[in-house]
Amino acid sequence: MNENERLTAKAAWREKHFTPLDLAVHGDALRALFAAVHRAQNLTAAELNRLILQTIRDEGAPVPQDKIVDAYRRMIELGMIAPDRIVAERLKLKPTRTLSGVAPVAVLTGPYPCPGKCIFCPDAAGFPKSYLPLEPGAQRAAEHRFDPFRQVRARIATLEGNGHATDKIELLILGGTWSAYPPKYQTWFVQRCLDAMNGADSATLADAQRANEHAAHRNVGMVMETRPDHITLAEVRRLRALGATKVQLGVQSLDDAILAANCRGHTVADTRRALRLLRLAGFKLHVHWMPNLFGATPESDRADCARLWQDPGLRPDELKIYPCSLIEGTELFARWQRGAYQPYPDETLVPLIADCKTLTPPYCRINRIFRDIPASYIVAGSKQSHLRMVAQKEMQRRGAQCQCIRCREVRGEKISAAELRLDALTYATDATTEHFLSYLTPRGKIAGFLRLSLASPDVPRDEILAELRACAVIREVHIYGPALEIGGASRGEAQHTGLGTHLIERATEIARAAGFQRLAVIAAIGTRAYYRKLGFELGELYMGRAI
Repeated sequence: MNENERLTAKAAWREKHFTPLDLAVHGDALRALFAAVHRAQNLTAAELNRLILQTIRDEGAPVPQDKIVDAYRRMIELGMIAPDRIVAERLKLKPTRTLSGVAPVAVLTGPYPCPGKCIFCPDAAGFPKSYLPLEPGAQRAAEHRFDPFRQVRARIATLEGNGHATDKIELLILGGTWSAYPPKYQTWFVQRCLDAMNGADSATLADAQRANEHAAHRNVGMVMETRPDHITLAEVRRLRALGATKVQLGVQSLDDAILAANCRGHTVADTRRALRLLRLAGFKLHVHWMPNLFGATPESDRADCARLWQDPGLRPDELKIYPCSLIEGTELFARWQRGAYQPYPDETLVPLIADCKTLTPPYCRINRIFRDIPASYIVAGSKQSHLRMVAQKEMQRRGAQCQCIRCREVRGEKISAAELRLDALTYATDATTEHFLSYLTPRGKIAGFLRLSLASPDVPRDEILAELRACAVIREVHIYGPALEIGGASRGEAQHTGLGTHLIERATEIARAAGFQRLAVIAAIGTRAYYRKLGFELGELYMGRAI
């Protein structure tokens, strides 16, 4: 049994056999533990484990931390103890999961034919194309038979069991090419995801969306992945009607010859058009880019990555760098066997990734480097799932620093609002002027940011949804730091300090000065109540207000 199989078996066993602590028996010991956790100075994981061992045992056996977290939440629900932010943060398992301010919940669609014929893409029976049975996300989805309701409920339960706030959910719908699935399936899938967050079944998608506005688990972002050649204005409208706020595009390369050699099935022109239509509709733009494709060289990949930022028709908001992994059973594998393809060794790949990170502008977030593929699947080439860390060490050796958003987030750092300064970065695309407004700490860390998009006056009317014509558009408002529950007070975290409101006020001033009379926002379903407080009203697909 490999590591992934072991972890999956462990999770399945826990789901069936997990028994909570008896609060009547252990209540006093738990109160003593929580008091000790609150008093502790510079509490490390080892020190927390020592306190647990000293304070409480279950039938003589040590109590795992997830049982302590479960007991803490139940005692608050029963009124046995008062909520304590310090204790909650210190008990949290895997704290980085929600350090970006939201709780990510990834679900996988069921297997369905993909229109792509990419030579590097695996096609495992019973899974969406490009996904492999032992990938952690694919394993979780298969365990729940790809049922969206069960997947969402299970992920929320896991996050809560680890001590994370789950009232602000970013839903990531992954699996093949979303736009190729039947529309009826898409509507059902999204509706059932929302039903899982709402805790109740709904008759229609619209009913589920309305219920989620005030649900215990609100959807504050919805992400779908598709191909550039599937994006039309009609598809843009449909994605928005489903509730999407961000689109992941499998761009892979910005060289038509490389795209053709890998049978990708779309062109760079398709990519530019897709990004243009999505940007004009207010979506966050998340691009997948793949070095080491068939026909590429390290030098051509460096030039290709530079095009992401040099070409005004590109310039995405977020980026995943997925070096091509050689998987048995693919056409690329057959070419490798014939000696026609050679994966980059680590000594070639690491400097390349470091160069790409150095090129990345401050308005982009590099979400991931290297796909979450178990090493057992990779035949040759790099198997370093921690490639980001290796590349960062290479940059440190050079004295270079990555300026991407992820590398500059405040994460768990405490902040003082009085020390923050507002930074304004403006850049042009082929259809808009973009304003990236961010609050920075004295150390240059990002506490929060806003993306404001102003369409150029010469953009054809048939490229913009009617509801957004003559509107300035807020494409994203994001406040960083640990995810806090809705209504929770800040104790030095960036969330709930009014930064979002201040950013929107500044965006309003910029839009008004540019001659716009209306400001629209691509509000996620669960953020509608927040924007209503700021004077925005819900239209057909967006929220807006006069300025």
